[in-house]
Amino acid sequence: MVKQKYDVSGMTCSACQLAVEKSVNKLESVSDVSVNLISNTMSVEFDDSKISNNDIIKAVEAAGYGAAIKGESQSAGKAMDREDPYEIELAKMKYRLVYSLIFMIPLFYIAMGSMMGLPQPAILTGTENVLIMALTQILLTIPVMIINSQFYRIGFKALMNRMPNMDSLIALGSSAAFIYGIMVMYKMAYGFGHGNIEEVAHFGHDLYFESTAMILVLITLGKYFEARAKKRTSSAINSLMDLTPKFATVERDGVQVEIPIEEIVIGDVILVKPGSNIPVDGKIISGQTTIDESALTGESIPVEKSEGASVMAATTNKTGFIKFEATHVGEDTTIAKIIELVEDANTTKAPIAKLADKISGVFVPTVIVIAIITFITWMVKSGNLDTSISMAISVLVISCPCALGLATPVAIMVGTGKGAKLGILFKSAESLENLHNSEVVLLDKTGTITTGEFNVREVVSNKLSKDEFLKIAASMEKNSEHPLAKSIVRYAEEQGLEIEEAKNFKALAGLGVIAEVKGKNYLTGNLKLMMEEEFDTSEYDNYIEEFSAKAYTTIYFADEDSVIGIISLSDTLKDSSKEAVEELKSMGIKVAMVTGDNKKTAETLGEQLGLDEVYSEVLPAQKEQIVREHIEKGQRVCFVGDGINDAPSLARADIGVAIGAGTDIAIESADVVLIKSSLLDLINAIKLSKATIRNIKQNLFWAFFYNTIGIPIAAGLFFNSFGLKLNPMLAAFAMSLSSLFVVTNALRLNFFKGISAK
Repeated sequence: MVKQKYDVSGMTCSACQLAVEKSVNKLESVSDVSVNLISNTMSVEFDDSKISNNDIIKAVEAAGYGAAIKGESQSAGKAMDREDPYEIELAKMKYRLVYSLIFMIPLFYIAMGSMMGLPQPAILTGTENVLIMALTQILLTIPVMIINSQFYRIGFKALMNRMPNMDSLIALGSSAAFIYGIMVMYKMAYGFGHGNIEEVAHFGHDLYFESTAMILVLITLGKYFEARAKKRTSSAINSLMDLTPKFATVERDGVQVEIPIEEIVIGDVILVKPGSNIPVDGKIISGQTTIDESALTGESIPVEKSEGASVMAATTNKTGFIKFEATHVGEDTTIAKIIELVEDANTTKAPIAKLADKISGVFVPTVIVIAIITFITWMVKSGNLDTSISMAISVLVISCPCALGLATPVAIMVGTGKGAKLGILFKSAESLENLHNSEVVLLDKTGTITTGEFNVREVVSNKLSKDEFLKIAASMEKNSEHPLAKSIVRYAEEQGLEIEEAKNFKALAGLGVIAEVKGKNYLTGNLKLMMEEEFDTSEYDNYIEEFSAKAYTTIYFADEDSVIGIISLSDTLKDSSKEAVEELKSMGIKVAMVTGDNKKTAETLGEQLGLDEVYSEVLPAQKEQIVREHIEKGQRVCFVGDGINDAPSLARADIGVAIGAGTDIAIESADVVLIKSSLLDLINAIKLSKATIRNIKQNLFWAFFYNTIGIPIAAGLFFNSFGLKLNPMLAAFAMSLSSLFVVTNALRLNFFKGISAK
């Protein structure tokens, strides 16, 4: 199975979206289709041994739309050079709107001006000139119809494919008004020919050409506002793209050359002057500087960087000259992954969006039936063809589900864009929706609650001198990648001790290490390992109790016969952790810690933070089991970890949240990534999730309310008793206002602030 992305053109509403999905889903071996109305993209998972990209494109075209493969092979630099699709869409809508108005304004003036007491050209006034008036109106109407022919092309094609959409309603409504106007012209010509001036005068007021044009212009106006909203919501990502320079100075064979960033390869040495932006991810090999990473992390204070430190594309070198080696280029850079994550989040559908899709799937044909019933009812009731057609047309126009189609995707796009600005990456719309439902948050300790930077606090040995014991311990830990091991090695080096090369090194997952130092076997690890190997640890119990009370983490060391000593280390609690736990509990969420630390140390830390529950001495595999147990109890679980050792737990949880961006494991295993590695951003993410879902519900309510009330009004059920009827032009105007309200309401998410991460 492969997953391919496509650009889709011609979609205007949720019914269009559903039509494309249905058409592609009919193909053999297609397992998943997700179409995004806002970004005009489609993601398809299919068996490429049975169908091809061309088959999928043809299926989209059969539904009345256009499709093309989205360029996955483009590098981040090339992707940044391509034209902004939102800018293109906005330009097209502006073109259509401006040229439509050029014809619409004089049409509206001559059709409605006399009712407002405005002066009219003599050649257009009086019964004797009504045919000239009609011809003038039709000549001004036809260009508007041609400019907006997309409504007819897509709408009637969708109707013929038995998948009617919003364009079908627009095409039917405006065509009906136009055809009715032509019929009236024939009746007026017949009246002139047969001397029936009264009939001519009567029909002179029943031309609906201005309604045809107004329907198209006002809906195009709504589309223009939608295009502006799309452009605005994409500005956060576009601004990130713009931060990556187009060219970079690279040192090759001792010569400095300037090349496009897409030509940079891993291992290239890149030179960056103060004030310039970093072109790709890498590691500093020469120089010292401060780098502004606010574009990616939201942290306003520049970060000091020196030799060995990592740098990220799209960040700004502030003070010093540096050389760095490229480690990630093109689509593998952090900025490229951030952009891809946000795009993926907008392509996927939130569960709440699927409800709107199902409703809109039956909504459009239902409206067409209601319009037919309205026409028949008014014909039976009044016998007036003019009134009957007017009411039917009003139903078709006012019921266009524009607002319904925009209710969810616009809010999700704004929400994910705002999240990206705050350093919160939602991998899918589903994760954005589900996060706010979390009932239990399980927190990993090291690197999540704490900084993960350990310092040696106590070294105790009852059999060897401190230096001799520390030398053996550091030699054993030298080949280990564990943060505790690295801290012990660093501490020994600071003491000036010579570290030996250990042989037969073997790591025991979640327990410790076995190694040979100077021909003798040693064992190091936690209390569980000592108990499994049946070592007596009682002579160190008093030390352990003392160190545990200080929340130190203690490691045992033993030779082939007995325990030779212990080393206690402390991890620094993040400044934001306690506040974040308090915030989570105030939101009614149960907070627990899952750690491999010994029970006493873990409980001490749990008391400091005010945690509801503490799971200690837990192996990586057991963490996943704890997550599963909570899920089996019917609780919605959010697991927060560093995204490396915690990958199984992140994948098992209802929502997996990775602390720190940039690692492949974090991005692949988690549903949400917190770039700034602060637990306060988890609070921001939950609050943003709540705000987005609340916004969507508001949008859906008003979209449904509008159509529920609008249809009977358009059918004349409420206005009839006052002898009034709703003009199709007013129906189109009301429909555009409804869409504008939904878009404006969604944009309010841009003002979400959350709380400041520390």
